[in-house]
Amino acid sequence: MSLPLWRSLLYVPVIEERFVAKAAARAADAIILDCEDSIPPARKAEARAALAAAVPRVRAGGADVLVRINRPLDMAVADIAAGRAAGADGFVLTKIMGPDHVRLLAELTGEAKLVPLVEDAAALPHLHAIAASHPRIVALGVGGEDLATDLGAEATPDALEWPKRMSVLASRAAGILPLGFIGTVAGLSDLDGYRAMLRRSRALGFACASCVHPSQVPIINEEYGPRPEDVARAERMVAAFDAALAQGLGAVAFEGQMIDKPVVDRARALLKRNRPAT
Repeated sequence: MSLPLWRSLLYVPVIEERFVAKAAARAADAIILDCEDSIPPARKAEARAALAAAVPRVRAGGADVLVRINRPLDMAVADIAAGRAAGADGFVLTKIMGPDHVRLLAELTGEAKLVPLVEDAAALPHLHAIAASHPRIVALGVGGEDLATDLGAEATPDALEWPKRMSVLASRAAGILPLGFIGTVAGLSDLDGYRAMLRRSRALGFACASCVHPSQVPIINEEYGPRPEDVARAERMVAAFDAALAQGLGAVAFEGQMIDKPVVDRARALLKRNRPAT
């Protein structure tokens, strides 16, 4: 499975109509419809039922649509079934214990993209195995708040830096996107500090990040967006392919590799997402 061109992934509580209604306009690369932490226990069934209408609504802006599911297993199975019926593009798999846990859930998810989250100390030694456990995994993250609670630590960059750096190593080794940053999703009062934290995290190898507030989306998109050299190469690739099409060719040699429509479509998507939101 080719990797998505994600920078920002915005969490939206699926039962909150005012958030769902505006999600498509937020310029996030992916919308995560949350059935887990933001949903009270008594409203879990309501959240699953809301997916049918919410998935197409939030997709209207062109974002991928993921569903964050619950543990334990009986709730996960129900969440996945509802997400598949609604047409979700992928699932955020919470509190993953190990590679077998991923493979079990993957059997239920059809052809959807998978994003495992490691959120407790017992799973940390299995990061590399989890990252490589299934071909439909496109990203891997460490859930900072839950992990800090399990560690008996404060959710600070110092406490979380080691496991989050390990997730970058595991993700890159498996050829998937490292999801996250050095810090947690909490805190909205200092957007300049948030930007600085993202810039440092990008330098450490993170590729995309989730957020809980729309004000964070444009900052993530700027800091985790494609580098100028990536944009320039994509522009050259599209131009070369279009010239080949004009000559009746369907594939062309470009800077040492053969490119065809799927490769160029990815370049076009990169260029589209690199344009500032209007």
